[in-house]
Amino acid sequence: MKDPWASSVAEFIGTFALCFIGAGAICTNQWTNGAVGLLGIAMAHGTVLAVMISALGHISGGHFNPAVTIGVLTAKKIDGNRAVTYIIAQLAGAIAAGYLLKTIFPMSVWDPVHLGTPAIGVAITAAQATLLEAVLTFFLVLAVFGTGVDPKGSWNTIAGFGIGTVLIFDILVGGPLTGASMNPARSFGPALAAGFWEHHLVYWIGPLSGGILAGALYSGLFLDAKKR
Repeated sequence: MKDPWASSVAEFIGTFALCFIGAGAICTNQWTNGAVGLLGIAMAHGTVLAVMISALGHISGGHFNPAVTIGVLTAKKIDGNRAVTYIIAQLAGAIAAGYLLKTIFPMSVWDPVHLGTPAIGVAITAAQATLLEAVLTFFLVLAVFGTGVDPKGSWNTIAGFGIGTVLIFDILVGGPLTGASMNPARSFGPALAAGFWEHHLVYWIGPLSGGILAGALYSGLFLDAKKR
């Protein structure tokens, strides 16, 4: 990874792009009366993450997500100071994206979807939503480790594609239920700009739990096994 300043800027840009395109797709779907659809929203999230990881992953590791950073920290693949710097940059990027979307889209468009802020659907409890977010994030962080963190992984060939694809299939399953955030920054930026905080802790507890579990499992069971 490059120096902390360059890495933090990369994390800001990558997270900004993910939130701007992901939440923006939801706003555009609202504006076009559903023309984008669930698949389109999933593709928007997945492809922008794939491109940003491919473009900036060699600079910062391409986290763009506090849950990923905490998972990597759990595996002791990043030091605490850099992890804090990354998370601050990620949140700043998400906030900038949220307020820019608020500037671009009319209130009549963004207000019904809270600027693309993830939200719990009907007939699902906060506990169920937290569990789902944890499971979805587990898949995401596991893919990060398998393609980007593991020195014997496939970083140079499929890291961006592999990790971005997880967002697509996770959103196809979890989008209608929780918004399939998998990312506290992705939830926080639009929530702050829109002033929408319903069940917001779900989108911190679930993803961080899933990230920690994936980081601990991969580092303890797979990475450590290679050293023995």
